[in-house]
Amino acid sequence: MMIPNIEQTAMRKVYLRLLPFSVLCMFVCYLDRVNVGFAALTMNKDLGLSAYFFGLGAGAFYGGYCLFEVPSNLVLERVGARFWIARIMITWGLLSAAMALVSGPVSFVTMRFLLGAAEAGFFPGILFYFHYWFPMRHRGRMISWFTVATPISVALGGPISTGLLGLDGTFGLAGWQWVFIAEGTPAVILGFVVLIYLRDRPAHASWLTPEEKEWLAVELAQERREIESVRTYTLFQSLTNIRVLALAVIYFGIVTASVGLVIFVPQIIKELGVSNLAPGFLTAIPYIVGTVSRSPVAMSPTAWASATGTSSPAASLARRASAIAAAGSGTPCTALELSEMTSIAMPVLSISARRAPWMSRSFAGSSAQ
Repeated sequence: MMIPNIEQTAMRKVYLRLLPFSVLCMFVCYLDRVNVGFAALTMNKDLGLSAYFFGLGAGAFYGGYCLFEVPSNLVLERVGARFWIARIMITWGLLSAAMALVSGPVSFVTMRFLLGAAEAGFFPGILFYFHYWFPMRHRGRMISWFTVATPISVALGGPISTGLLGLDGTFGLAGWQWVFIAEGTPAVILGFVVLIYLRDRPAHASWLTPEEKEWLAVELAQERREIESVRTYTLFQSLTNIRVLALAVIYFGIVTASVGLVIFVPQIIKELGVSNLAPGFLTAIPYIVGTVSRSPVAMSPTAWASATGTSSPAASLARRASAIAAAGSGTPCTALELSEMTSIAMPVLSISARRAPWMSRSFAGSSAQ
């Protein structure tokens, strides 16, 4: 029987320790981003929100997020990932639950902006945190599995959210208020768990042996030296780098399509004449398929390369899925009744398929300092 080497034993512990928990945190994160689309099934009427103000509020979240994302990650590097990720989760959870207090268009848009500002830095912060624990050859797979939480959160969160709408009138609260309270509370709880469960660096991990800590430290330090021997970047140079800007434009397209779908699909389905409960389950269908579509690259990039005959499986899959998504994203505009679900499923599947390989390819390298 072959004896596992130090890399196998160390990385097995790191994967088991960080992957399930980070996926859980991302699940709660994305659920709190998109639950407004399901809450809108009854909230818009109660608050008198027009389509314009609902769209403005949905977008205000990303305004706050973009404005504070880079400063948030700079603070994370200074104060430590464990403390800052916990701070992000606790404040966004409290503000998400506080969405139950909104009373009109102005308060709705304001709270969405504050929620985005509070959550700013979580996703890139987690990616940056992975650089402390995963050598480059492991990082792509970890990021691929981590991003699987995004479609899972819609697939499971849709039925949960529309189910919570059924609590309308309980303790004098509307169903949409229960959606925000019930789905914001787990983020607060997980924020406190982060303080206990996570460690900033491998050197602080009591669950690794001294040999495993040393191997990780040497491996990551050598990787960093190799990268910095080519070139180092200042913050300004990183933000103005042509590759960074190109990736930002690509990701802008991905997020615009995916967020637009998940925010408005529940209301589109509701227009078919179904109950408030049905959109949660119907919306889940394409996202379940989207979750499955991410698995090949996440499970084994090498196997995917052999099956597709390409030396760059992530790039190949991203290109193919992007082409399908570009064509499919416009089809719901012309689809009718039952065929609408099919037309919605195609872009969701394609967007889900392309995000994992795109993320793993873009962020597997070491961050500029």
